[in-house]
Amino acid sequence: MLQATGRKSRAITKAIREKNALFLLSESGIIRLIPQTERAVRISYTESADFGKEQGEEYADLSSSCIWDWEETAGEVLLETAALRLVVIRATGSIRFERPDGTYLAAERAWESKNVEEFDGKLCHTRLYLQFAPQERLYGLGQAEEGVWDLRHTTQYLHQANLKIAIPLLLSGNGYGILLSTQGTAVFDDTAYGSGFYTDADEYLDYFFLAGSPEEVTGQFRALTGQSPLLPKWAFGYIQSQERYESARELEDTAAEFRKRGIGLDALVLDWMSWKGDLWGQKTFDEERFPDPTAMIERLHERKVRFMISVWPSMDPKSGNYQAFEKAGLLLPGSGIYDAFQKEGRQLYWKQAEEGLFGHGVDAWWCDSSEPVTPEWSRKMKPEPGEMYQNYLEETAKIMPRQKANAYGLYHARGIYEGQRNSQRQQDGIARQEKRVCNLTRSGWAGSQRYGTIFWSGDTCAKWDTLKRQIAAGLHFCASGMPYWTLDIGAFFVKKGDCWFWDGEYEQGNLDPAYRELYVRWFQYGAFLPVFRSHGTDCRREPWQYGGPGEPFYEALLFAIRGRYRLLPYLYSLAGAVWRENGTIMRPLVFDFAGDEKAAGIMDEYLFGPALLICPVTEPMKDGQSTRRVYLPKGTDWYDFYTQERFEGGQEILSCVGIDRIPVYVRAGSIVPVMEPGESTADMEGRDILLQVYGGADGAFTLYEDAGDGYGYEKGEYCLTKIRYRDRKKTVEWRSEGDMAFRRGRIRSHLIGVL
Repeated sequence: MLQATGRKSRAITKAIREKNALFLLSESGIIRLIPQTERAVRISYTESADFGKEQGEEYADLSSSCIWDWEETAGEVLLETAALRLVVIRATGSIRFERPDGTYLAAERAWESKNVEEFDGKLCHTRLYLQFAPQERLYGLGQAEEGVWDLRHTTQYLHQANLKIAIPLLLSGNGYGILLSTQGTAVFDDTAYGSGFYTDADEYLDYFFLAGSPEEVTGQFRALTGQSPLLPKWAFGYIQSQERYESARELEDTAAEFRKRGIGLDALVLDWMSWKGDLWGQKTFDEERFPDPTAMIERLHERKVRFMISVWPSMDPKSGNYQAFEKAGLLLPGSGIYDAFQKEGRQLYWKQAEEGLFGHGVDAWWCDSSEPVTPEWSRKMKPEPGEMYQNYLEETAKIMPRQKANAYGLYHARGIYEGQRNSQRQQDGIARQEKRVCNLTRSGWAGSQRYGTIFWSGDTCAKWDTLKRQIAAGLHFCASGMPYWTLDIGAFFVKKGDCWFWDGEYEQGNLDPAYRELYVRWFQYGAFLPVFRSHGTDCRREPWQYGGPGEPFYEALLFAIRGRYRLLPYLYSLAGAVWRENGTIMRPLVFDFAGDEKAAGIMDEYLFGPALLICPVTEPMKDGQSTRRVYLPKGTDWYDFYTQERFEGGQEILSCVGIDRIPVYVRAGSIVPVMEPGESTADMEGRDILLQVYGGADGAFTLYEDAGDGYGYEKGEYCLTKIRYRDRKKTVEWRSEGDMAFRRGRIRSHLIGVL
């Protein structure tokens, strides 16, 4: 007869407070609770004698300043801060999370909340079991390509891929978030088989419970994982890229054409093969196609155009860069990929980038393929999600520490950021113009935001359905605490190739009017993203490739660019709030309308800052018009941004637009600072600011101004103008404070919707 082996009891037998932590002991293991702030608690569980030191070491320890208390009863152990209560059930060790008044937030599954399974003497598989409320909605976990609106009742594989950026923050519309400390792969599932997280390779089970509104949760996320620095102001203008500009002459001619046509442009991007021949990843210029890169970049600067260049973590064995890494023993095993996990590897990578590229005047980096393992890309047929996850786990295990398999992009970005900042600190600080780090990267992890990063959604294909799914992808990503996201406007692949991912629908490229329409709609959506950038292969992407003056597609593109530059004071102030207040620019409606059940479930429209409701068009026109249903969240009135027509909130309307614009609405009480658009952000310095004030409610806005580049803002070199609108009196008041040297241009106001 089989004999069952008794399971160790999870019942809490002893509670001990040691400094800033509460330890709960049971026969099966140890639970550790460390309050970080009044809204954030770190929860850990191990079946070993103690907790390892590496798990979560990249996160800040804020526990020293947190005030909390605890008590024991016969059936529970309670830990309480000013804003959060943890109730630990003695019999099972499971935790219930509440507000101090007893309002339920979330809970671990009562009968089996936490598991760890050791597999190599140090690392463990872990499982956190959760239970969700019936109507609870879930967001975050980074960017996925499927376009799912609500993560409830789904399985999400947390690994990196060309079209996927995993971030370990789950955000609930019920007022909390869960942040994992793992840097390895993980799975979230909410199915008939159970709900919770599985992690593949950790020292112990470890997560943070973050209580509060979505804005408060993402703020706590950045408090723990790092503040997001300001990008240079030019990064909020229009960035033109394509696959690819092949020479210095082509880049300079493109910049000249933009200026000749009077089209706004702030940066040009040089994609792969800046190097000579087939020396993949070499961080130097081909001397034949780029005979004098310093002079080329200076001439671009004279036209007020910045220069971004793509760099790769992999290198061809014939390249000098590779050979230097090989000699130093700083390549990942069996690969041509440098070891970004080691400080020495990051330093050597930056040394090569500085000597071969940055020293010529490069303004920004495009860290392509920063996963840098994409096994799904070698398959003829697209793998199923679970298979894709398993392939990634197997391939990364060959060359990376298993417990860091998702975090290569984080360390790669860290090396660029620390290298550039340290390099500039060591230069002569009198004559030097310091540049803010600007890094467009394809992959990252919790903490990547502190390294001057912008993320994009990978090599998408040109379809209307792809455009629609990108909206949800970007919103989930920004709900994961990451502030700067963009995409390849028009999709990377336009035509069909023989690979599963090369799957565009337009064989004639930009000669096809159907693709031109799709491109314009993608472009109009892109103009209302944190970063505005066009890129792709199969056909060129400059505006004049889509028609000429007087033609509808061309004029629509120019209208979108002018509109972007007109909003520069508003957008740059939102960026200032990202740095100062952990703000979020691209906002799912649940951020501002959590109490509106219908709004909380919508992911094909969003808020751009606190004022603008953006409603991308995701279907082709019929009879020269696009009609889409728009939901206007309740609790406020809304104005059509272009016609100023006023609508009551809490209703769905039909919005009809031509090719010239997409539906955009403004919340009553909003203050939107705008400026006469120029041909670049630099061209607009010192221009007057018009405050567009929308009546119907009181409003406030903080205008942020600084030098636009460099890190003087970290030392207080910026100006804040606090603006207030009082609807009853119909008055607009403002007051500036801080470094008044940056308060340039006059301010005036214009009331909209006020009789």
